[in-house]
Amino acid sequence: MGSLKRLAAYSMMAGALVLHACQSRDVYPVANLVLSQPGLGTDSSEVQIVLKINGPTNRPLVVPVAFGGNAQLNRHYRSNGIAFEIPAGLDSAVLVLQSTGVDYNDSLGIELSVVPTEGLILGPSSKVVIALLDAQRDTDNDGIPDIYDRCPNEPGPADNQGCPWPGLILNEVLYDPPADLAGDANGDGLRDPLADEFAEFYNDGPALDISGYSLWDASSLRHSFPAGTLIPSRGVLVVFGGGNPTGAFGGANVQTASTGQLNLNNAGDLLILKNSSGEELVRFDIALYSGDPNQSYTRSPDLTGPFILHSVIPSAMGALFSPGLRLNRTPF
Repeated sequence: MGSLKRLAAYSMMAGALVLHACQSRDVYPVANLVLSQPGLGTDSSEVQIVLKINGPTNRPLVVPVAFGGNAQLNRHYRSNGIAFEIPAGLDSAVLVLQSTGVDYNDSLGIELSVVPTEGLILGPSSKVVIALLDAQRDTDNDGIPDIYDRCPNEPGPADNQGCPWPGLILNEVLYDPPADLAGDANGDGLRDPLADEFAEFYNDGPALDISGYSLWDASSLRHSFPAGTLIPSRGVLVVFGGGNPTGAFGGANVQTASTGQLNLNNAGDLLILKNSSGEELVRFDIALYSGDPNQSYTRSPDLTGPFILHSVIPSAMGALFSPGLRLNRTPF
């Protein structure tokens, strides 16, 4: 892929990142930076730096940046600006850095940070570090130069930016549906303590055929995945205990337990995913969590964090569960 196409693709990925939206005009926007690639090559390559705020600004916003590190601006690299300029109605702006290839050595790096600005909150990623690297270096020998490799010390495929695929991830479990209609997780208009239980899986890997895989509790088989069950790359699968699941669920593949229920015991039970050979892939131990949560346990952040009660996570905005969706109710 050419450098311009690669940068455009990364820019689209950065633009697709969704952060929490401002809830009122009294809430200042939060600024974070996203890199199109982790390094800057010595072959006059470019890196795009996207400033992303959590919602469209209602006025033009100029956000200065500070350049630091031991790489020198206009000697080792150039920038197309010294501030991000976000037009009214938009939520992002881009700066482009380009290496000069002059006086290269392995120890050079750039630190770029957002300058504190009135009416703007600096987010946890308001400062980034960019290494200047030999454009041909490939530390892990996976065919992806380090300047483009998100995991330069671990071999991985190009379609995951040089990182190993994590595989199938259990992201959310509801074993104690809330009382009354608030517990109607499957959206069929009824609250049922068994039918509204669910497990949500995310495929952080290539498209995966899980025909013949199975879900178990501590004592019994609860669901056999039928032939033709395919989870796309970065796709979601939700298994409810039963009922008639109604809704989009973020476009997830939705199934109901083949035995009629997941039957997860609040006082202590296991949820186990096995492959078609009977090998255990995922285990969730309910005994480690509350016996009466009246909501789901979900990873926070989605996919990578520990399991936490759903409603206490700020981005969930009080929601008790989110089958097929991220914490902030948007699709994966």
